[in-house]
Amino acid sequence: MIRNGHGAAGGPGRPGPGGRRAVRVWCDGCYDMVHYGHSNQLRQARAMGDYLIVGVHTDDDITLTVDGRDTYEEVKQAGRYRECKRTQGVSTTDLVGRMLLVTKAHHSSQEMSSEYREYADSFGKCPGGRNPWTGVSQFLQTSQKIIQFASGKEPQPGETVIYVTGAFDLFHIGHVDFLEKVHGLAERPYVIAGLHFDQEVNHYKGKNYPIMNLHERTLSVLACRYVSEVVIGAPYAVTAELLDHFKVDLVCHGKTEIVPDKDGSDPYQEPKKRGIFRQIDSGNDLTTDLIVQRIIKNRLEYEARNQKKEAKELAFLEARRRQEVWPQREDDCDF
Repeated sequence: MIRNGHGAAGGPGRPGPGGRRAVRVWCDGCYDMVHYGHSNQLRQARAMGDYLIVGVHTDDDITLTVDGRDTYEEVKQAGRYRECKRTQGVSTTDLVGRMLLVTKAHHSSQEMSSEYREYADSFGKCPGGRNPWTGVSQFLQTSQKIIQFASGKEPQPGETVIYVTGAFDLFHIGHVDFLEKVHGLAERPYVIAGLHFDQEVNHYKGKNYPIMNLHERTLSVLACRYVSEVVIGAPYAVTAELLDHFKVDLVCHGKTEIVPDKDGSDPYQEPKKRGIFRQIDSGNDLTTDLIVQRIIKNRLEYEARNQKKEAKELAFLEARRRQEVWPQREDDCDF
């Protein structure tokens, strides 16, 4: 099972490669506001077997059973428990805090303010301390992270190159539905997503947007199965140079408002001139703004839930630490 980096594998299933028994992997978690950390956990879990099943918890995230036992105790005893490496620097807790504080400290070119440092040290922290699952840590982008998420494939002859651009902030199901519709426009699509710089997004969105910085948004979009390539720091206007460089056949935009460029021009002027621009209705009205509004509205409830969750996790970590220490002490007494 996966929960913050945990997994269990095994069980009968359809034949795997070479006629061997297929390995089915079970993962479960809350997956609230799914981000690239969740995607990375599931990617690692999928690599452990042939078939991945994901379970989503109810609104009470599970750490311990009602009698205080580890929820994964049985699979551990059966030798069917695996653990995935946690993706440092991202958590739902951190993303929620960014929305509530209305700070720009998370932007890629900004220094962390004293206010944000204070938040990072205390938000959701229960009286007993801080644990490595629920707390906030600093995100550090590396080339290896990008390689893990990237498809590594270039456009092939006969494929239709489709370009989309935007912030893709707090990458959510509305984005996924849009990209799925775009992907379905061609028999052999190659979808390129252009992501705007943080400062560009802040210019047309205002407040403290984007909630996720450019590096974080890059990994989130790369994790989507409908995207083949990402342009990191794409120009706001879709230029002739960009279209020619990537040999773009089609440019798509959703039903959200098209904000004019700084000089008042239409950012999609060139693809419209070439007759390759299309607006796509994803059928999903969810936006990043709506998610932020939900969080702000339910702030107190979220903070209370997060503190309760962290207290349970700390209690579990302490119990596990004692189990590891006591056998060692007993052995010492024998000498």
